Amino acid sequence: MEFLHPPAWPRARGYSNGVAARGRTLHISGMVGWDANCQFQSDDFVAQSSQALRNIVAVLAEGGAGPEHIVRLTWYVVDKTEYLDAGKALGAAYRAVMGRHYPAMSAVQVAGLMEPRARVEIEATAMVLDAERQ
Repeated sequence: MEFLHPPAWPRARGYSNGVAARGRTLHISGMVGWDANCQFQSDDFVAQSSQALRNIVAVLAEGGAGPEHIVRLTWYVVDKTEYLDAGKALGAAYRAVMGRHYPAMSAVQVAGLMEPRARVEIEATAMVLDAERQ
């Protein structure tokens, strides 16, 4: 996996500008912050984000992958201010689940999500590298 950063650009914080990889691709549906029984344990944005990331990791494991294989995350948030204000706590929650692996990421504010209690939904694309599959 190669992280792509044009040399004249400032270093990205908490994400990568691009990722190049070759191997088996895993596409993870948008995960919301509910548990394995489809029950929300919290309405807190950071708590839901952490659970959504744990849900992604669980699906990755089914495909023989882990957080280190993620090449792209797309975050859909219902409140941009809530996302921005959560900065430090969200970063700590992210690192607790994903480690210090920062793939290409986008964050988009949306009018709403299909699950009314959901504050965030996160999609992932992962790549198990050819060298790891041998």
